[in-house]
Parts: sequence; C-alpha cells; structure tokens
Amino acid sequence: MNLPERFPPDDPREWLNRARSNLALAKNRIPDAYLEDLCFEAQQAAEKAIKAVLIRSGIEFPYVHDLARLLSLLEESGIPVPDVVRRAEELTPYAMIGRYPGPTRPVSPDDHATAVELSEAVVRWAETNL
Repeated sequence: MNLPERFPPDDPREWLNRARSNLALAKNRIPDAYLEDLCFEAQQAAEKAIKAVLIRSGIEFPYVHDLARLLSLLEESGIPVPDVVRRAEELTPYAMIGRYPGPTRPVSPDDHATAVELSEAVVRWAETNL
C-alpha cells in the first residue's frame, strides 16, 4: 500500500491528501456501516478540499463544518466557485445530524451516491486550484 507523502499541517497539499483519504472512505460500502457515516466522510472530504484552496489562497477561515460559509470566503476573495462545487453545501448536514442517533431518516443509497458525487467534484476542483 502506497501512502501519500506527508506535508506540514499548514500545507494545502496535506489538506488535499486528507480530503482524498476521506473520499476513499466515503466511497467504500463497508458491510454493517451506516450510510450516514459514509456521508460524513464525503462531507469531510469536501470540507478539507475547500480548506486546502483557502490555505493556498492565503485566506484565513474558521474551523467550522459549514460549507456554504467556507465557499463564501472564497467568493468574497474573488475566487470563482463553480455551481457543482457550490452544490456541496448540501453535504453540511452530514457533518452533524447524521453522525448520531436521532430523529433523522436513514440515508438512502441514492443520497449516499449523490454525496460521493458532490464530494468528488469538490476534490477534483481543489486539485485544479492548488
């Protein structure tokens, strides 16, 4: 197994490495794993990819899971955000409500597939912006 090269925590490449790792976890339909947990990994991949671009651009950001807020920081700094990346805002709820037992409905296979597609789009976009 080839592990990616490690970089310092303030290096956007390390954030992108972590995003890719979360995305790999999100894509794996592991027996007995809740789809909510895999969607959390998809959200984390998108979040870390966005934060990689923020770091690369020298933009300070809060440590929040709110993807809309993070994307707004990029746009306010003049960095265009494609519509498909903007759609990643839909992943924000997976950072919180889906991780714990509660009143939310279970994630469907279609929901999971959409979460992975959105996350993949954000990671690809971040790769082109580093």
